[in-house]
Amino acid sequence: MTTSSPVIAVFGASQTPPDHPHWDAAVRCGAGLADAGFAVATGGYGGIMEAVSRGASEAGGHVIGYTAPEVFSGRVGANEFVVEEVAAATLTERIHAMLERADGAIALDGSIGTLAELVMAWNVAFVAQFSGAAAKPLIAVGDRWRRIVADLAQDLDTDGGLVTCVGDVDAAVAAVSLALTDSF
Repeated sequence: MTTSSPVIAVFGASQTPPDHPHWDAAVRCGAGLADAGFAVATGGYGGIMEAVSRGASEAGGHVIGYTAPEVFSGRVGANEFVVEEVAAATLTERIHAMLERADGAIALDGSIGTLAELVMAWNVAFVAQFSGAAAKPLIAVGDRWRRIVADLAQDLDTDGGLVTCVGDVDAAVAAVSLALTDSF
């Protein structure tokens, strides 16, 4: 099953439990994206990915899960809210496939994997200019990402403006919606 709705990739931690405050925010993010007419793509597993998937699913949205069964052999299939699973052989293929299909991306709380996804999306946005393409909107939520983006932009002398840093998921949904309003 595929969707004609614009797709927003949402990156986030895989181990966040349902009793954590970031879980509730991720559910709200997924629901907000679905309410705004977006399909949601995540890494398809647990934690923040499951919370976003749940929020989107419960709001009637289309949920795509990009999994990597060979990499995560201990994880059996996508979370229960995913209606379209796309399996990749490697982590880099997984990120590439998700970014290729996505019309924009949001980075929520996470660790090294979420950082890799954020930086990859940032790099894709940066190199879009070389082919004359428009950069896809990239939103990072929270002070951690704000500090990391600012530090990397300065240390690497790159365009930090390609990442919109916001304080919460409601602002992230609003920012990606605004950025894509005229695109669809």
